[in-house]
Amino acid sequence: MHKKITNFRYAFITSIPVLFGYVILGMGYGLYMHNLGFSFWYPTLMAMTIYGGSVEFLIANLLLQHFNPVNVLLLTAVLGFRQFFYGISMLTKYPHHGWRKWVLLFGMSDETFVLNYYTKIPHGCDKDVVRTWITVLDYFYWALGAFLGGYLGGVLHLQIRGLDFVMTALFLVLTVEQVLKEKNHLSSISGFLITLVSLLFVGQSYFMVVALLLLVLEFYLIYRRGGIKHDLN
Repeated sequence: MHKKITNFRYAFITSIPVLFGYVILGMGYGLYMHNLGFSFWYPTLMAMTIYGGSVEFLIANLLLQHFNPVNVLLLTAVLGFRQFFYGISMLTKYPHHGWRKWVLLFGMSDETFVLNYYTKIPHGCDKDVVRTWITVLDYFYWALGAFLGGYLGGVLHLQIRGLDFVMTALFLVLTVEQVLKEKNHLSSISGFLITLVSLLFVGQSYFMVVALLLLVLEFYLIYRRGGIKHDLN
């Protein structure tokens, strides 16, 4: 029993930074869904099943548009493709058998990956148990935040103007910061041009999927010719 408590305590302490980030961002997501006209159980259920962060914000808008399951599937697959590389990195750290394997795979978010990959688990703690608890706790934080945002938004009748622009503003700030840090602006310029051309030729419904696939192809070709470090730094 003492070892179980030790494992949980260490996982909880390690996940505290994610607790604050996920609950706050999750509440923003819940409020955002409320402002779009959805009941609190929508963001709660989506947080518990999709558990995709930015994907959930995207799907919130897609729910208001004409139903297009193929577009949703492609967008979700492309935006979440980074998880494939996370999974490869964790092959030597995650168990290959047992129920914990599936919990760890489902709950691999960006922050959970960082904690489970880089955290040095002390002697006396079971590594598989600690990583499982970190994954479960992070998942709970996000679902809790989404529930609180949606529920409190409905109970308090909160309608925050401009909340629908929060994610756009966030990505704009991150983009500007990244551009200012770049030594070579190939990735930024090509990203803008490819997106613009995709929008003009493909249309609003599928331009994002086409643009993301073309960008992946571009970086693959740059990598093949051995210039990815030079071109992207």
